[in-house]
Amino acid sequence: MTECRRTTVAILGAGVAGITAAQALSNASVSEFLIVDRNDYIGGRVELGANWVQGLGSEGGPENPVWTLAKKYGINNTVSNYDSILGYDEDGATDFSDLFAAFDEAYAIVEQDSGYVLTDNQQDTSMRAALSVADWKPKKDMRAQALEWWNWDWETAWPPEQSGFAFGIAGYNLTFYQYSDENNFVWDQRGFNTFVIGEANEFLEKNDSRLLLNTVVTGISYNSDGVIVRLEDGGCIEAQHAIATFSLGVLQNDVVQFDPPLPRWKREAIEQFQMGTYTKIFLQFNETFWDRDTQFFLYADNKTRGYYPVWQSLSTPGFIEESNIIFVTVVDGQSYRVEQQTDEETKAEVMEVLRVMFPDRDIPEPLDFKYPRWSTEDNWPVGMTLEKHQNLRSNVGRLWFAGEATSAQYYGFLHGAWFEGRDVGMRIAGLLGQGGNYSECDGNSTIGCGTMMNYTVLNGTTFPDEYNVDNGWSDGVSE
Repeated sequence: MTECRRTTVAILGAGVAGITAAQALSNASVSEFLIVDRNDYIGGRVELGANWVQGLGSEGGPENPVWTLAKKYGINNTVSNYDSILGYDEDGATDFSDLFAAFDEAYAIVEQDSGYVLTDNQQDTSMRAALSVADWKPKKDMRAQALEWWNWDWETAWPPEQSGFAFGIAGYNLTFYQYSDENNFVWDQRGFNTFVIGEANEFLEKNDSRLLLNTVVTGISYNSDGVIVRLEDGGCIEAQHAIATFSLGVLQNDVVQFDPPLPRWKREAIEQFQMGTYTKIFLQFNETFWDRDTQFFLYADNKTRGYYPVWQSLSTPGFIEESNIIFVTVVDGQSYRVEQQTDEETKAEVMEVLRVMFPDRDIPEPLDFKYPRWSTEDNWPVGMTLEKHQNLRSNVGRLWFAGEATSAQYYGFLHGAWFEGRDVGMRIAGLLGQGGNYSECDGNSTIGCGTMMNYTVLNGTTFPDEYNVDNGWSDGVSE
């Protein structure tokens, strides 16, 4: 029988949450930990997934920690100018300006309404219903559908009908109003994970035995005494605490087996929260045949919503000039579809769209073509309450969870993973008697407050005595 390797904390995942948790432990003088990752590199999905620093910071206000780290490591990035956009449909170039104005007007109403839902404890609804009440109803207008995709789906990876209203708006505002409305696109040739590697190198030594790359977790056993992590190679790790930074998709698809099974309150929260697929498709040509001074190009397909809708140029001044690179993003169903296709099939489709967009140009075949097949985005679904989301966050005894999805305020943003990793690392350090005496929670991440709150029972909003004929409900049979 294989003898388990023993440690104090097992950190499962070397992405932003995992490395930040390890750094928090190290800063609190907890050096006995192991970091496990299935990949052969540090950084998780940051390598090819996240490419923006979203919400930088404002003068005199807080600064996004990811922006702080991007500056620290000199990561090349350029501000995304969302006013630098041209529109296209099946006839080539078109003008979307009237639709932009109409959506902005409706969104202003929606944003105000969402505040009332939160502050007055009103029942939540879907983003689709909220937009419809504000008189934004794109229906079969494919140009309006494309404009809506640009404003909503592109950020969330889910359509409005599957997105929660109040927390969908709040999640956006907490980043872009608290920090700033700036989005900077990272185009550093070293990769966006440069800052994650840099932070890891501050507490890990070269060839550090505490870093286990190319190591796959298959199972986790846990009880009140500790955690045993089982590995694909037959090995195991025995720890006092474990931090699972797996993506929501890994948890939902039972990639890792838990023994005993996670409690019902935990499983319900995992299954309800949403993880969408977000795919960027890159093409490089021998020339820049699109407008060199424009950053974005919005395409409205005449049949299918979200069919290769948003194109972004990297040849624009301030990016990788003279690279002749453009990429297009798809999400949700279209993302799942292209991930099942061959490169040649997808390339044929995107080239057909480009030739529709630019009918007067003789567009050559690309010199290079590439797209990753694993980028994800977390989204707050319809019906998810703050309490049920807390169940997603909460530890189960000595087994902890951290990542973008577990952040109530910054889910779907990279800094959400940073805050959650730091939070869990400091909580465990506090339970181990390290890291100082934290008698209060801080405003962002409840640092040092021990184990987390969870809700074994979550009640609805309708009380038993309200199931009556006045509300269209009768115990009897109609005659």
